Amino acid sequence: MRYTGPKVRQCRREGINLFGSPKYQKIMARRPGIPGMHGGKRLGKLTEYAKQLREKQKAKRMFCLSEKQFRRTFDHATSMQGVTGENMLQLLERRFDNILFRAGFAMTRMQARQFASHGLFFLNGRRVDIPSILIREGDKIEVRPRSKSSAVFEKNLEETGAIDVPSWLKVDRKKIMIEISELPSNLHFEKSIDPQMIVEFYSR
Repeated sequence: MRYTGPKVRQCRREGINLFGSPKYQKIMARRPGIPGMHGGKRLGKLTEYAKQLREKQKAKRMFCLSEKQFRRTFDHATSMQGVTGENMLQLLERRFDNILFRAGFAMTRMQARQFASHGLFFLNGRRVDIPSILIREGDKIEVRPRSKSSAVFEKNLEETGAIDVPSWLKVDRKKIMIEISELPSNLHFEKSIDPQMIVEFYSR
């Protein structure tokens, strides 16, 4: 079941701004402790299992996935050649909704997921409404013509003007278009996630 409560509780629980929006950073600065009955301070030393669980939860929440979706991504990663942890992070980065977020067209991955679900973007000239689609090298993503003049994109592009767009994405902000110049590698993955801990969690 997908979590529908206050997102800032998840950020406070994991001790990191999971969603990128400045509003969560501001709230966490005022209330840095974990939520609930232990609020105001962090728990004591965690067991290895607890650390692995927290890392899995952090990654799952950061990419806005349910437990079932996240486990499916991990299982896909184990079936691929190479290092499972790196495969998993690459699969997460290659998600259609994540690309919209990384390009700066959405303020958060949650908003990017909504854009994708509502079919506001074309993939290689075809309208898609599945956030989990995995992009490939050479793919082109562009906003649906009738959505191009939407005020939300104008606002988002203004807010995200200073972000560093990953080098594997070629972004045209005026046309609201993205071209995948290469697949993401270890240099481009989310640095706050330790994939090995997640591998160890699922390998228990």
